[in-house]
Amino acid sequence: MPQLHTPVTLPPSPPRLGYGQQALSFGSCFSEHIGAYLRDGGLQLQVNPLGIQYNPLSIAAGIERLFFGEPFTEADLFEHGGLYHSFLHHGRFSARAAEEALRLMNASYEAVQTALPQLRSLLLTYGTAYVYRLAGDEYGGVAGQVVSNCHKLPERTFVRERVSLEMLLQIWRPLIERLRERFPELTIIQTVSPVRHLRDGAHGNALSKATLLLLSEALTEQFPATCFYFPSYELVLDELRDYRFYAEDMVHPSPLAQRIVAERFTAWALDEAVQKALPLAHRLHQELRHRPLHAEGAEHTARLAALRERIAAFRSQYPSAQLHDLPSWID
Repeated sequence: MPQLHTPVTLPPSPPRLGYGQQALSFGSCFSEHIGAYLRDGGLQLQVNPLGIQYNPLSIAAGIERLFFGEPFTEADLFEHGGLYHSFLHHGRFSARAAEEALRLMNASYEAVQTALPQLRSLLLTYGTAYVYRLAGDEYGGVAGQVVSNCHKLPERTFVRERVSLEMLLQIWRPLIERLRERFPELTIIQTVSPVRHLRDGAHGNALSKATLLLLSEALTEQFPATCFYFPSYELVLDELRDYRFYAEDMVHPSPLAQRIVAERFTAWALDEAVQKALPLAHRLHQELRHRPLHAEGAEHTARLAALRERIAAFRSQYPSAQLHDLPSWID
């Protein structure tokens, strides 16, 4: 039978992640999809505590601030369009009042501080090597500062460029040294998002992704006990080489492609107990998201009793797993 796809061989696995081990995920929108899959599977994972970040310099700046810096203050904010924003945060942290923006930002900061003593893994998803730097200090930032989000500021506010591999390594090598010193058992899993950034054309996107792939390779070679690479980009671009695995915009992977990559990641990075429990946790979360139209009557009461029994059985079998965001009506 003819071969109809190009299998991608996965590299050696990192130390397997299990229930009860804390992980943090930083990166592009693709990391949100994989992160949601893992969280729904019961893993103790915080996804994008600063919001979506597309480039490795913004990810590094976020880790530096959350792991080694202080809580956020009004000095970190600027006002535009009736909202208070931070150049380090995604727009979901913006608010009409400075106090509310700081409350959201520092709640996420404190959640990270709580997680750090048990931190086992960092999951990093690089999206693009293109960055936006502040052209001046008009909005309280520092000229040359790389921002995570432009917050709809005028285009003249920024200078856009593709950063070099050398510049990325100048930031990431010392940062990993600091992380290894503070977290000797830390595992860092890197991946490159298969989402295509076509603003600069297909060639510009290829150069950008190549820079990210070279960054991942260089860090994996220099820190072989700490840094690992998972080939999300290659799985979609090579093994799933077909536009049926893309959304209608022909840029983002389809939900089916996202699930395939997530399942391959599960088999590569998670221990056997988690792999066995993951489908059970996913089914529970799927049912828990199904809101009853009529929360009364014998049928609803029986459904709640059965769900509570299944949740109790799951928790008994996997006591270190977490069922996140349980709806209030289940109690």
